[in-house]
Amino acid sequence: MTVTAAMVKELRDSTGAGMMDCKTALVETSGDMEAAVDWLRAKGLSKAAKKAGRAAAEGLVAVAGDGNRAIMVEVNSETDFVARNPEFQALVSNIAKAALVTDGTLAAVEAAAMPDGSGTVADAVQAAVATIGENMNLRRVAAVGVESGVVASYVHNAVASGLGKIGVLVGLSTTADNDAVAQIGKQVAMHVAAANPLALRAEDVDAAVAERERSVFAEQARESGKPENIIEKMVEGRMRKFYEEVVLLSQAFVVDTDKTVEAAVKAVADEVGAPVEVTAFKLFRLGEGVEKEETDFAAEVAAAAG
Repeated sequence: MTVTAAMVKELRDSTGAGMMDCKTALVETSGDMEAAVDWLRAKGLSKAAKKAGRAAAEGLVAVAGDGNRAIMVEVNSETDFVARNPEFQALVSNIAKAALVTDGTLAAVEAAAMPDGSGTVADAVQAAVATIGENMNLRRVAAVGVESGVVASYVHNAVASGLGKIGVLVGLSTTADNDAVAQIGKQVAMHVAAANPLALRAEDVDAAVAERERSVFAEQARESGKPENIIEKMVEGRMRKFYEEVVLLSQAFVVDTDKTVEAAVKAVADEVGAPVEVTAFKLFRLGEGVEKEETDFAAEVAAAAG
C-alpha cells in the first residue's frame, strides 16, 4: 500500500511523533492508522494513550431530571451560531423534557410528544430545520435511574440552565435522605466531566480496549530486553495503573486527590449512616466522535468569484 503525505500528516497530528517515524509506522502496519498509533506507542515515540476523535459537530447537550431519574440528550447543528440561538436552545431543552417520560431509547424520544404541543420530537426538529434554515438532528440519548437515591447532573460550559457543551449524569443508590449525598453526587458528576473515565469499574472496561492496552504494554516491555517472567509482571503493573487512570471508582478524586472516588463516596456513606453506591454514570461531550469536513474558506470564496 502507498503511504501518502496526507496519511503521514494525520498520524503526526494525532500522536505528535516525528514525520519519518510516522511514515515508518504506516509502512510497517500497511497503512492501518490505529495500528500505526500503537506501533509508535510501543516504540516510545508517541505519548498518546488513544487516538482522540475530533469533536467537530456543533449544537447542545441538555439534561432533565425528575426525582431519582434523569435523562440527557445531544442535539447537533451545523454551526455554533445556531447553538447560541434562543429558539434552538428552547428546542433542545424541550426535547430533554419530552425524553424524560420515555424509556430513554432514541426511537422512543423521537416519537415522544413535545411539552409545548408542537407534535413529536421528530416533527419539532424538522420544523426547526425549516425555520432556522440549518440541518440539525437528535444524535443520542442516555438515561440514569435508581430505585432509591439520587441522580446527580452537571453541565459544563452552560449557556442556559441544563444546556451546555458537556453533560454528565451520575446515579447514587442509597436509602439516606441527606444533602450530603446530593452534594457528593454533584462533585462526582463534575469529576467525570474533568477526568473522562471509560467505565465505572475495571470489569466494565471494554475488553477490546483493555486488550489493546495490554498488547502495547507488552511490546514496550519487550523493548527493554527483560525475560518473559519479568515482562509479565511489568505488564500487570502497567495495567493496574491503566485501570486507576480510566476507571471512575479508582480515579483520584478531583475534589480531594488524596482519596479515590470510591473512598470519597464511602466517607459520605459513613457520615449519613447508610450505604451509598455509585451505580452508573453517563458522559456526553458535544460532537464526540463526529468529524466535520474541513474546508478551505479562502478557496471557496475564490471559486465562488470564478
